Amino acid sequence: MTVRVGHTAEKPAFPILAHELLQDDQTRRNVRHATNVIRNKRALRVEEMPDWQDLRTAAHAIKTHTLLHLPHYLEEFERNCIRAGGQVHWARDADEANTIAIRLIRKAAARLAVEHPEVIKVKTMTSDEIGMNRALEREGITPWETDLADMIVQMGKDEPSHIVVPALHKNRHQVRELFLQNMGLTELGTEAEDLTGAARHYLRKKFLEVGIGISGANFAIAETGSVCVVESEGNGRMCVTMPKTLITLIGIEKVIPKFDDLEVFLQLLPRSATGERMNPYNSIWTGVTPGDGPEQFHVILLDNGRTRMMANVRERETLNCIRCGACLNQCPVYRETGGHAYGSIYSGPIGAILSPQLNGMKYSRSLPYASSLCGACYEVCPVKINIPETLIHLRGKIVEQDQNTLAGKLSQESMGMKMAAHLFEHPKQYEAAQRLARTGQGLFEKDGQLVNLPGMAAGWTQYRDLRALPKQSFREWWKRNRTNRGDGSNWSGNE
Repeated sequence: MTVRVGHTAEKPAFPILAHELLQDDQTRRNVRHATNVIRNKRALRVEEMPDWQDLRTAAHAIKTHTLLHLPHYLEEFERNCIRAGGQVHWARDADEANTIAIRLIRKAAARLAVEHPEVIKVKTMTSDEIGMNRALEREGITPWETDLADMIVQMGKDEPSHIVVPALHKNRHQVRELFLQNMGLTELGTEAEDLTGAARHYLRKKFLEVGIGISGANFAIAETGSVCVVESEGNGRMCVTMPKTLITLIGIEKVIPKFDDLEVFLQLLPRSATGERMNPYNSIWTGVTPGDGPEQFHVILLDNGRTRMMANVRERETLNCIRCGACLNQCPVYRETGGHAYGSIYSGPIGAILSPQLNGMKYSRSLPYASSLCGACYEVCPVKINIPETLIHLRGKIVEQDQNTLAGKLSQESMGMKMAAHLFEHPKQYEAAQRLARTGQGLFEKDGQLVNLPGMAAGWTQYRDLRALPKQSFREWWKRNRTNRGDGSNWSGNE
């Protein structure tokens, strides 16, 4: 089975990408400004909700229950979707999902008598996960992203840098240049109204002419076989209602049991994602209705590594994610590096745990270390995913794998930890090591700080302060100043 999550398997490790991106001051300013705006809006909207913590608890309970009974709810969704006139296809991995989509597009194009098929797309990060656009283009099918940010990324031959705002790393002046290059325009202002107006005019023709649509889904409702997409621009509404054929790609974890469950999630998601009380457009559709909307509706239910995650309780919790992006906006690491440093379609704290689990630890070993473990991601997560605990769990798996190899046992980190463990168990040797370190640190000491340390420590002192070892340890001070009266309560020096 081929599992593919963006480009993770082809990209350098996080430390390498992060080091490069830390030199890009413009992108860092763009990311910090955008995340600050969203964070501030979210804080205002959350403060209005006296039952916010109760909603988080309810959402966590719904998602946890659903994952424990996922086969039941997926089969229930399939039955009800088919009963309503939809068709359901099951895909084990990226290649199978793309093959199904291409087959459906070719059949739809034949019915429409279209020689060179085109598709309009919306709200489908999952299609980025499986590399769908590249797969379609290889088959002569042209995909058009209609979400404003996704369209910007596509025009720039770029990659998404945020779960909710894929073009967050671009400012309006950069967007203007892309539009001038790709839309055949000679003049265009730099205000938001100018840019959105140009995008609306550019996309309207696609909405009216392209007869095949591809969407993702925020939620799939087992009770009714319905699909729900929430968005802020209206392009999603156009994509799921105007084409003759609609293909919806859904990760199997997106299913929820009942229609009433939306009451919880539609309060949490917009406030967490964009700082809105409600998304301006909430589209919910069930099967097909003659004379209203698409004539054919297909759902592709995607596994792509998700079933494997179900086996472990700690890893399974990751599938609770509703893709709000709140953890990215809060994360100090993401806010410094931006999303491209993660080398995956899923970035930030959730990407640091989701990508390694979907891809396999072989390709994403550095991501669980892309965190300060400050816990801010857990505090803002609307479904209470304990991301820090999962990061620690994944780090443990990496260490365990490394310790099963000779190279891992002899690595700098492993040898350093073993030496530290030995010294901590032998006080006299520990004290001797302290004295030796004090003697040698003079080569690296400047104004009371250690700078330009060698080896693994170099990465720390390049960006952080590290105080020099004091001339006297606490134990040495204790021995010199303590008056031995048996109870250790009296001191001869200053307290």
